[in-house]
Amino acid sequence: MTEDRISSTHPPLPPTTEEDRFTWLRLLRSRRVGATTFHRLMAEHGSAQNALIALPEVARAAGIEDYEICPAGVIEAEIKAAKAAEARLLCLGSDDYPEFLADLSDAPPMLWAIGDIALLKRPMVSIVGARNASSLGLRMARALARELGAEGFAVVSGLARGIDTEAHRAALDTGTVAVMAGGVDQIYPVENARLAHDIARKGLRLSEQPMGMQPRSRHFPSRNRIISGVSRAVVVVEAAARSGSLITARDALDQGREVLAVPGHPLDARASGCNMLIRDGATLVRSGEDVITALTPLVEPFGLKPEQPVRPRLVASRAPEPATPPQKGPGAPAQPVVAADPATDPAQEAASVRGQTAAGPQIGQEANGSSPASSQAAPAVPPHVPPPDRRSLRETAALHQQILDRLGPSPVAEDQLIRDLASSPQAVAPVLIDLELDGQVRRESGGLLTRLS
Repeated sequence: MTEDRISSTHPPLPPTTEEDRFTWLRLLRSRRVGATTFHRLMAEHGSAQNALIALPEVARAAGIEDYEICPAGVIEAEIKAAKAAEARLLCLGSDDYPEFLADLSDAPPMLWAIGDIALLKRPMVSIVGARNASSLGLRMARALARELGAEGFAVVSGLARGIDTEAHRAALDTGTVAVMAGGVDQIYPVENARLAHDIARKGLRLSEQPMGMQPRSRHFPSRNRIISGVSRAVVVVEAAARSGSLITARDALDQGREVLAVPGHPLDARASGCNMLIRDGATLVRSGEDVITALTPLVEPFGLKPEQPVRPRLVASRAPEPATPPQKGPGAPAQPVVAADPATDPAQEAASVRGQTAAGPQIGQEANGSSPASSQAAPAVPPHVPPPDRRSLRETAALHQQILDRLGPSPVAEDQLIRDLASSPQAVAPVLIDLELDGQVRRESGGLLTRLS
């Protein structure tokens, strides 16, 4: 060790040249150098170049012989891969680095970003939860993401299955940030490849891992600290008592972020973690309004425009004007026919779903889809009715599991379940019957379904 080491507790100045960024990357990618060690070495030696020179001696003092720093060729390959993926490097201390993430003692020295980095200047809220989320949990994640996005918040999540996926999809048009466990160019899980592409086009993907790095189990806790670190609040929609979502919540508490949770059924294991958080003081969430109310005293640092109200327009909606009966007679003006939009009219949406469900074979109907009273007049197999789906045993088993994953002790409407599965009544109805006969699912009054433990 040299006697003229520079010691400082201030964060390092960001690299200003390509050579400086190259040196930072080389130090960060060296063996046994993570974010915490990087900051310590920079504080002790003053620059990445000095830290690289001293690193072999530091390793020997720690009992590691024949230590070698990261080869220059590895960094050259990473930079080349980043250019091919159109990824941008964000360095700690630079203007485009996430402001709230920079406050962490273990802030990532460098982040790779693909997409719109302007989103990092927006107010951000993280939505996390179970991978095997229930149908009600998925609906809640979608509703929260839409409501928060409509009020100017960027929605942050981890691109995982379940709650993360639904939150990203619902916030695509308003702004979403996906923090990835592996390299920013490595999509996991693979079924989210299209979603990841859409996020790169409309939102932002972030990662502290090297380009091309496949995600490993140890990367996910590190990823979670970034999810909470860039945000002012973390909303947990569904989480088991021991889950990655609770790790994110604990990180948020350690970082001084707001923690909010959606309550769940006491008998549903997927809600046990959320219920524990609420018991321990987390804010209970029923809608996006609860989240924004909790953040109202904290949003000014985000720079929201004064003309944009912080309090949301989530519960106040103008009552529909009473319909005027059409005039009759030769002099009456023609009445325009306006079709209701199912996307904005809940009654029309429900009627539409009921109509779709009625198109499939229902219990108490004839096999050809008609009622017993009209079965004599109808042909045996109407030509417009598609034949039943033919599925392999593996596909049938997968659909069984998907249905069970989305059901819990809290009743779920069959129509909603079919929509969440993105399937058809013809495909789901026989599987539901199998699950009923097997004693795993029970039908309640009003077309509701519950899962039996």
